[in-house]
Amino acid sequence: MAHADHTRDPCPWVILSDFGGAFSMGAVGGGIWYGIKGARNSPRGERFVGAISSIKARAPVTGGNFGVWGGMFSTFDCAVKGWRQKEDAWNAIISGFMTGGCLAARSKWLGAVLTRFLTLLPGGPKSALGSAVACGILLGVFEGVGVLLSRVFSEGQRPQLAPCE
Repeated sequence: MAHADHTRDPCPWVILSDFGGAFSMGAVGGGIWYGIKGARNSPRGERFVGAISSIKARAPVTGGNFGVWGGMFSTFDCAVKGWRQKEDAWNAIISGFMTGGCLAARSKWLGAVLTRFLTLLPGGPKSALGSAVACGILLGVFEGVGVLLSRVFSEGQRPQLAPCE
């Protein structure tokens, strides 16, 4: 791996780190979301209690969902890095594809309904493939935007030619 990122932990440990970070982001974001939702759906005078009870009921679930996604993505990312022996944007795209497919297959086969966002796909393997493609495209867009922003912001860092006299 010629361009390995040496600032991160090695692969077995980065999975736990990413799982914890994703869980934390989901729990904090879910706490904010469900706090507002609980306060809005409570009667006057009970808004604070409604917000707290909504946060206690739903924020850990949201954190867990984010954590599962982050841990699975990081696991696939480590596996793809080991398989391809290089570190580039394709690793994230392939890992996103595999994560989306596994989560959709898991949720459909366990009876949960994930296909409400993909109404054209009825479920089962078609749903898993559709979610895998959607997740791969989403990660491709993220990687493309990252490359674009790094090129735009590195424009000022290029050496300038001396003016011709």
